[in-house]
Amino acid sequence: MTIPDSPAAAIVPAAEPDLPAIGQLAAIIWRAHYPGIISAEQIEYMLARMYSLEILREDMGRRGIRYDRLLLEGELVGFAAYGPHEEAKTFKLHKLYVLPERHGRGLGSLLLRHCAAEAAKAGAERLILTVNKRNTKALAAYQRNGFAVVDSVVVEIGGGFVMDDYVLARDLRAPQ
Repeated sequence: MTIPDSPAAAIVPAAEPDLPAIGQLAAIIWRAHYPGIISAEQIEYMLARMYSLEILREDMGRRGIRYDRLLLEGELVGFAAYGPHEEAKTFKLHKLYVLPERHGRGLGSLLLRHCAAEAAKAGAERLILTVNKRNTKALAAYQRNGFAVVDSVVVEIGGGFVMDDYVLARDLRAPQ
């Protein structure tokens, strides 16, 4: 998908050779964004748990999660991961990240709209995601893009850590 306002920007599917770069980008973004939201120890724990090459390969393979890359003038500046959820006609947005220095330009919203459109094309009527309750910037961005809080969850993830999240949802049948 080429972004109309920026001919040098594109959203393209990721393939297995792209996974190391996605993992490296995630580490940069997480270490810049999450201090003050979660501890440094939890950041490192979650990066290892979610972005190792083995986990990313499993996501794309057995778990059927699609990764798309956001490129600006050929440079990887963001990515998203989404796929079918166990709830009928529902997709889950697992990950959506843009480099902090690229925030405020609508790139995250463009990537989010892309994921919603792809999920709808695949037959989904609803898109869900989780966001840390203290991640007010991301929460506001999702709400600006038509998502609403539908639940609050605390999930133990091991290592003595928890994910204290809101569950958000958006009806893909409603115009945005």
